[in-house]
Amino acid sequence: MGDVTTRALRLLALLQSRSVWTGPELADRLDVTVRTVRRDVDRLRQMGYPVLTSAGHGGGYQLGAGRELPPLLLGAHEALAVAVGLRLTAVSGISGLDEEALRALAALDRILPPEVRAEVQAVSDAMGVITNAAPAASSEVLVTLASAVRDRVRVRVDYERADGERFERRLEPYRVLSMEGRWYLYAFDLEREDWRTFRLDRMHEVSASTFSFTPRDAGDIEQNVRESIAVRGYERSVTVRILAPYERIAPQVSARSVTLEPDGPDACILRAGDDDLRWTALHLALLGEELEVIEPPELLEIIGGLGRWADGVTARAERAPRRP
Repeated sequence: MGDVTTRALRLLALLQSRSVWTGPELADRLDVTVRTVRRDVDRLRQMGYPVLTSAGHGGGYQLGAGRELPPLLLGAHEALAVAVGLRLTAVSGISGLDEEALRALAALDRILPPEVRAEVQAVSDAMGVITNAAPAASSEVLVTLASAVRDRVRVRVDYERADGERFERRLEPYRVLSMEGRWYLYAFDLEREDWRTFRLDRMHEVSASTFSFTPRDAGDIEQNVRESIAVRGYERSVTVRILAPYERIAPQVSARSVTLEPDGPDACILRAGDDDLRWTALHLALLGEELEVIEPPELLEIIGGLGRWADGVTARAERAPRRP
């Protein structure tokens, strides 16, 4: 009986970890026969767990939403409390907790009864987390994309660019990331045949398909997202070497505005994109550190102009008569 119970719990954990499992896959994971898997599935159903079966290509076993919460799981009020807590955590940008909360919410959301799911939505709409002025991403969009990343299935996105143009994209989603209170999707764009970063707050609708995809080599996803947000898409790119330790400069710059990497113990490389180099020069001046301009050379001329302007202001102030 102990082995049967242990195996049933392992089977339940597997069913919660992925959308669909075939009988042979579960048998291989549990080290039993397919016939034993069928018996264990029947036991779970008798206990109240809604294990669904689908036939044909892509079919198998999956854990569905039942009319009632299955026994041994959370009660309705407990499920409500956990789901609301996870949803608020997922959109609050709490470091180290947002992605874990999102994965847990995606797993829980799939098996909530409709009435509990509706109550979660109602309570979530009445609550909020005060962070910053960044546009908020829909929790439904977050859950759909997180589930698609986990299940490795394609999604279709209704997206609005910064200039207001809307278009649809078919994407292979790889990671949902939160950066300084704003959420992004890193995905392979099937129309453009290239990697792209999308803001979740600009997504009007997201639908997950049943078409799975073979993972591509995505490289360093976090670095790619930083590059796409801070550098690409601008008219000019800027690269400077700041003669100060990385640890001193990193707290003073925004991850959404620049990329920063150490260059030895006493320097770091800053890269950014900007349509107006004068703003870049002003932000660099605010750092108050010595630096070397790597590119573009026009930036050095602008910095020199700022210096001459500052010297002139200072000189005029020194010549002006002092007010009583």
